[in-house]
Amino acid sequence: MEKPWKCGDCGQAFTTPSKLETHRRTHTGERPFTCSDCGKGFTQSYGLALHQRVHTGERPFTCSVCGKKFINSSNLLRHQHVHSEEKPFICSYCGKTFSLSTILISHQRVHTGERPFICSICGKGFTESANLALHQRVHTGERPFTCSVCGKGFINSSNLVSHQRVHTEEKPFSCTSCGKSFRHSSNLSVHLRVHTGERPFTCSHCGKGFTCSSHLVRHQRLHK
Repeated sequence: MEKPWKCGDCGQAFTTPSKLETHRRTHTGERPFTCSDCGKGFTQSYGLALHQRVHTGERPFTCSVCGKKFINSSNLLRHQHVHSEEKPFICSYCGKTFSLSTILISHQRVHTGERPFICSICGKGFTESANLALHQRVHTGERPFTCSVCGKGFINSSNLVSHQRVHTEEKPFSCTSCGKSFRHSSNLSVHLRVHTGERPFTCSHCGKGFTCSSHLVRHQRLHK
């Protein structure tokens, strides 16, 4: 296919003048497509449309196996490898197998302790770039996921979903022993210890055990 439109900066050729114009923005830094919610700019309207799903919570790409939803098709394709029976990439440390080499590389950092994605502000390291991006919102104050009822903002979509149960009064996590329901899975985990007798938080002074860390902290004040 003929590509008569050439970039004067790098010589790369394009089939249409519109594609050339979009490419030129990589040199100029121009980002004419701006998010009305947070002000972030993009070189293409497509990039803006994808980004806006961060604010709306829209996840139009659904896994046909487990129903999990994703913002874009590439994330869905990556996820679908979880369900793939073929897993030729083997971890040399624990023998666990993976469908993609990139997933194996990320997994092996659990064993090596490698955290190549470093926060430029505080120096904290992360095993994946996505985790670093989430962490950086602690410093920037960015809270792109906003509750439509009260306007409260959150760093990620899962925190927003969890918060919205305050308004809906939904309690999807139920105890199989007594039927009591909870808004958060973590609350259910703590509650289950009532039935199992598990007390994983132990006082270093007297050895007394507690079902949750907050009870231990409160108890430890007695020793001071």
